[in-house]
Amino acid sequence: MGLYALVLFAAAIILAIVALSRSAGAERRWEQSRQQLSHRIYDLESRLLKLERQQAAPIREATPVPAAAPAAAATAAPKAATSLPPATGPAPRAEAPAMPHDGDAKIGAEALFAGRWLNYIGLLALAVAAAFFLKYAFDNGWIGPAGRVGIGLAIGGALYPLSHRVLRRGLAVFSEGLVGLGAAILFLSIWAGWHYYLLFPQPAPFAMMVGVTVATAIIAAGRRSQRIAVLAAVGGALTPALVSTGANAELALFAYLTALAAGFLALAWKYDWRGLAPLLFAAAQLYFWGWFIAFYRQDEMAATLAFATVFFVLFAARSVLRRSRDLEREEIALALANAGLYFAALMSMLWVRDRWGLTLAVLALAAAHWRAMRALGAERQAKARMLHACLALAWATLAVPIRLTGKWIAIAWAIEGVGLIAAGTERSRRALASLGLGLLALVGLELCLVPFHAGPAFLWNERFLTLAFCSACFATAALIGTRADLRIGLEQRQLFPGLYVAANICLLTALSLEVWRLFSRPGMGAESGGPQLALTVLWLAYATALLAGGALAKAVLARWQGLGLLGIAVVKAFLFDLSFLGRGYRILSFLLLGLVLVAVSYVYQRRQATRR
Repeated sequence: MGLYALVLFAAAIILAIVALSRSAGAERRWEQSRQQLSHRIYDLESRLLKLERQQAAPIREATPVPAAAPAAAATAAPKAATSLPPATGPAPRAEAPAMPHDGDAKIGAEALFAGRWLNYIGLLALAVAAAFFLKYAFDNGWIGPAGRVGIGLAIGGALYPLSHRVLRRGLAVFSEGLVGLGAAILFLSIWAGWHYYLLFPQPAPFAMMVGVTVATAIIAAGRRSQRIAVLAAVGGALTPALVSTGANAELALFAYLTALAAGFLALAWKYDWRGLAPLLFAAAQLYFWGWFIAFYRQDEMAATLAFATVFFVLFAARSVLRRSRDLEREEIALALANAGLYFAALMSMLWVRDRWGLTLAVLALAAAHWRAMRALGAERQAKARMLHACLALAWATLAVPIRLTGKWIAIAWAIEGVGLIAAGTERSRRALASLGLGLLALVGLELCLVPFHAGPAFLWNERFLTLAFCSACFATAALIGTRADLRIGLEQRQLFPGLYVAANICLLTALSLEVWRLFSRPGMGAESGGPQLALTVLWLAYATALLAGGALAKAVLARWQGLGLLGIAVVKAFLFDLSFLGRGYRILSFLLLGLVLVAVSYVYQRRQATRR
């Protein structure tokens, strides 16, 4: 451990020297650039002066002159015109330094290798020698554990004032590196003194690490340096893991994380830093779920739920307490992750014990996000407004399956989907229309997967009414979307005709199930294939209705659906009816099928002849 610490210290010194050398090189390049810029400004001023003199010449020529003067003026004008510098030509730069020749480049490469890289290698060799010497001293007992930790604390603490002196010389990046190095050495020394050498009691290292974090954060705020703030946040986030004893300390752990997140998020808000929030969020979630998996019990639900809510509010407030700029992609992703993990915490603690409490919590979140959306400015924070609107709708949507069951989930989602599509098309909000389409897709998925109770009554039962209502919602949404014209995107308008197909499939399925169940009863010819014949007749009637309706409304999609259903009826008649129907039902089935097909063919041929 001591060898690792010494190698780290030696590497830090080398990095510091490298950073100092690079900073010096940057200063030299800046001085050269400044001189070149001065030359260019001088050239521009010279050209501007020439142009002013040339513009003054025509004014003098416009004054009355003797009769012999025009010839002289005519000869002088071309000279004046030729004295103008070309508009696109290069400006004279006599004072600018000349570009280096090939020989200079070769000398520069040689100087780079011999003067810089050999210097780095030599410093590394000296650092390795020093590390081996100190390791030898440690092994032989020349420096004890207290001395080793004391050396680390002294070096880490000395780097803070040293970084300030370096900053006063204009080397900001190098100064930040020294602060980070000092913090790392202090954390490592404190941890080694407590965990490895047992020099400190348990509360002492925690207090010392918190002090290092606070000092580093103060330096970051004073210098307005996000890099130093990130280093301080990393140290603060690592502190609970470094001083952990493996015991259940929920109150101390979550209280510390709350204070850490609140303090650094306040700094991030004040100086508009975006690098701190993802780091703090990841640390808070890792500690929360790690503790939850290891120690959570039902009797701790109140405190755990309170801390989970505090974490959610801290990170959700960032998207509300906005400055002039709008949300970036990483901030939107953080807000969505925050909402998703908080919902997971709520489900883990409330789903089994208190579903009403979970429902009320989700509805409260929906109301809070909707209020936040209304509080944001409409011009400069469009993304933030849309984010909170979508989250409010998401929370309200999740409340449906939490509280309701069975058919009511499909009915509620279908109503909400139609409302979102109507609002999205009316206000040209593509996101709302997309959410509505997604909800209707969930409705279709639930109708396919969840069985519904039929009941004894024909048509007047839970299954048929649910499917019929959802079919009506699909048709209504399709009608709204297809009439939206250019108020929503082209991709979305192309999806709405598919809702007509979904509506017909849903209604035809409901009718088919009812007809099959009705003719499967005793006395309805079930033994002779009565249900099969009834199903064929139903499909033929439905296809005829689609064709007639499509012809009257000039709806190509409806006519194609009717033709497709006719094709399915033909396949069913030849593959199933011939095998399973009795002789009388078989004759009736093919008779009806033939009549419908001939009638449809006649109508289409007549329309074709009329068009000619």
